[in-house]
Amino acid sequence: MSDHHHKETFITKYVFSTDHKMISKQYLVTGIFMGIIGVFMSMLFRLQIAWPEHSFSIIEAFLGHHQDGGVMSPDIYLAIVTIHGTIMVFFVLTAGLSGTFSNLLIPLQIGARDMASGFLNMVSYWLFFLSSVIMVISLFVEAGPASAGWTIYPPLSALPQAIPGSGMGMTLWLVSMAIFIASSLLGALNYIVTVLNLRTVGMKMTRLPLTIWAFFVTAIIGVVSFPVLLSAALLLIFDRSFGTSFYLSDIFIQGEVLHYQGGSPVLFEHLFWFLGHPEVYIVLLPALGITSEIISTNSRKPIFGYRAMIGSIIAIAFLSTIVWGHHMFVSGMNPFLGSVFTFTTLLIAIPSAVKAFNYITTLWKGNLQMNPAMLFSIGLVSTFISGGLTGLVLGDSALDINVHDTYFVVAHFHLVMGVSAIYGMFAGVYHWFPKMFGRMMNKTLGYWHFWITAVAAYGVFFPMHFIGLAGLPRRYYSNTAFPLFDDVADINIVITLFALLGGLAQIIFLANFFISIYKGKKSEQNPWKSNTLEWTTPVEHVHGNWPGELPTVHRWAYDYSKPGHDDDFVSQITPLKEGEEES
Repeated sequence: MSDHHHKETFITKYVFSTDHKMISKQYLVTGIFMGIIGVFMSMLFRLQIAWPEHSFSIIEAFLGHHQDGGVMSPDIYLAIVTIHGTIMVFFVLTAGLSGTFSNLLIPLQIGARDMASGFLNMVSYWLFFLSSVIMVISLFVEAGPASAGWTIYPPLSALPQAIPGSGMGMTLWLVSMAIFIASSLLGALNYIVTVLNLRTVGMKMTRLPLTIWAFFVTAIIGVVSFPVLLSAALLLIFDRSFGTSFYLSDIFIQGEVLHYQGGSPVLFEHLFWFLGHPEVYIVLLPALGITSEIISTNSRKPIFGYRAMIGSIIAIAFLSTIVWGHHMFVSGMNPFLGSVFTFTTLLIAIPSAVKAFNYITTLWKGNLQMNPAMLFSIGLVSTFISGGLTGLVLGDSALDINVHDTYFVVAHFHLVMGVSAIYGMFAGVYHWFPKMFGRMMNKTLGYWHFWITAVAAYGVFFPMHFIGLAGLPRRYYSNTAFPLFDDVADINIVITLFALLGGLAQIIFLANFFISIYKGKKSEQNPWKSNTLEWTTPVEHVHGNWPGELPTVHRWAYDYSKPGHDDDFVSQITPLKEGEEES
């Protein structure tokens, strides 16, 4: 690529950029903005659950005609829960995490000038941005946004007259998600082609950092499963707007007999969860890959069991597509089929445990550098284990029936997927911030951010397991009608106080992030003394990543503290010494 390319204008550099480094920043900032909306919504509905009859001026200010004297209406409560789930799962954890770090790291860590198609990469981001805008617009529809839960089960979501949020708000939700899926597919295809075709000389698949393996396999899962969600959404649009009945059978609503027949809402569940369960790993695998890189770098040790880690990523990807039925044990599923899904669900615990053991053995007796990125990575290992253990309960069809749709489920998936993935995202931001912006984030603020967030996250989700075991159902906007649950009201207040603390802690991160972009200490080229290729590029971003020839790779990414070398890190571009064996 020639050095004398056209002078870039503001529009070509910051708006319609085809440079993967700029696109990763666009994904990150958009993801952060959507995350602020998602976290703010969780604060609103936690206030409602903790103090159901209490009047709040913040609810009065933000919810307009959806509240009565500062008390939230039941309809808007369900809508806020729905949009919170949608934004956090898809717009923050899927696009914000994968979009940011796949874009930033794939070309840099494999030694490529850019993505296979810069234009498709740009289109992928702008489709994501458009879907985000439509999702935000749906919040301002008069009848309220979609409110059938983030899983949008029919018939609630299929009948506009069922609930207020099933009108225009639901239609906008479906349009937004269809555009989002198109964005995800374009991005995923680009990542796959780039990893397969654009690796530099010497970069064999077995020399790739585990981050790249995670992004690569995540993209493959996305290509396999996202089209199924698109078909589910399209059939739902047909049912809503064109009078078909894919998901609707004999239905009475407000005394009226509707003409639908022959459909089944369970079909939608199958289609939704065929994406929905791989989606958990689309969210988790990039975070786990980032954690592998950061733990190895900051332990000053080679990653333990590199090939086992690759095997576990591939095994998780395969098994994630054959476990979706564990979300449907209470749908009247044949008990034999339930036992099959129980078996495959318990099976996926094995590669997950391999990853956990490998992190712990990498940390064991390492020379640990406890910077904020490392703390968040270790936090991820903690929540991945504690959240994963409760998955064994939910994966067993006989046990799941007792706690299905209670707060036990909320606690499980928030720990194992939500908090773990968010920790991975924070770890990645703290670690690669110098690469993205050429400056360092403030370490002290990073420590404050981690410790308050970690205490608050367990403070919120650990007690939820117990109120779930007590039978408290999820998505109820008030439990005061049930004397049975009076005993857990105080626990809900404690959970809400921790949730507010955790939400406020993110202000520390936001201040640190945006101030450091302009005022942070200038970064050196390789601040973490890391081996991977991205730290061989100049601090100042250049078009094409490397100013001269592309680097040649001679070794794997984890030669830390290798005997026979003066430094405790050996870059991938360092040739092997005479008689030195590759790890």
